Amino acid sequence: MIIAVDGPAASGKGTVGKRLAAHYGLRHLDTGLLYRAVAHALLAAGESLENRGKAEAAATALNLGRLDPQVLKGQQVGEAASVVSAYPEVRAALVRLQRSFAAEPPGAVIDGRDIGTVICPDADVKIFLTADPAARAQRRSAEFAARGEPVPFETVLADIVARDERDRSRPVAPLRQADDAVLLDTTHLDIDAAVRAAIAIVEAARAGRSGA
Repeated sequence: MIIAVDGPAASGKGTVGKRLAAHYGLRHLDTGLLYRAVAHALLAAGESLENRGKAEAAATALNLGRLDPQVLKGQQVGEAASVVSAYPEVRAALVRLQRSFAAEPPGAVIDGRDIGTVICPDADVKIFLTADPAARAQRRSAEFAARGEPVPFETVLADIVARDERDRSRPVAPLRQADDAVLLDTTHLDIDAAVRAAIAIVEAARAGRSGA
């Protein structure tokens, strides 16, 4: 079974995806970390984010086993990831990696921004998580504070709004809800409620396929 979880930054898709994977005994891939890893490689090497050749090389050399969320979840890396993720050559390299991961049994929960539309258009279940920008900014600010990296709310909100615009307007694989995805608005849901709602969506899809 493949479950695609898409949505904008800080909508809760990473946490929901991880919890869904644990619930159903599936592997989990947070594809946002892939783009963050490419961006981090450029930043660590002192390369310009505009160097597409270096970005493509970093994407091609990416090792899923070496992703470190603690290193990759910072504000600077997140902003840089939004830049490199718009490069078609970077996306092409990472599309191959993501599809290879999805093809391995027994299936996976994959979260990102183009999973249901590009990476796994035939996914068994598609969920599109969203929340209003202020709610997402509040969550992301809390994450930064918990890691000892406080960032002003206004800065985080401005970054989220800018990233939303870049994600929706990029020419390759823009962020959008797949036609057959179920919308889940988490603005007023805590994580446990969001996970329960996501499980209900999965169960409804499974029941529909079985004719129950």
